[in-house]
Amino acid sequence: MHIARNQSVGTPSAQPTETFTGPVWLGPVLSTPDGTTVNCVFFAPSARTYWHHHERGQLIQVVSGRGLICSDGGPVEQMRAGDVIWVPAGERHWHGSEPDNFVVHVAASFGTTVWHELVSDEQYRG
Repeated sequence: MHIARNQSVGTPSAQPTETFTGPVWLGPVLSTPDGTTVNCVFFAPSARTYWHHHERGQLIQVVSGRGLICSDGGPVEQMRAGDVIWVPAGERHWHGSEPDNFVVHVAASFGTTVWHELVSDEQYRG
């Protein structure tokens, strides 16, 4: 058993810029040898990930606020506090906050994350 209290010990919050648009704070919670990572992520209004996919899928639980999520070829969907979202292995997608709201979610990513291009403003607006 492994208990992660608040954040992984010795791992500070980070503000990544290479794979996100807008202010995003990433709080590492857990990382395992099999490639599973769990992060608590805060997105300021209009902030979002780049397009990406996960080798073995991603589980997102929205903790607070309202956000948006979209799979490639699908509609932009709203996500709200309490929602739990499963993104299957290999499904290209993005997620982030709404234009006028922040969102906080806990994301468990399984296997390697492969990053693609940024999400354009037109794609974000749907």
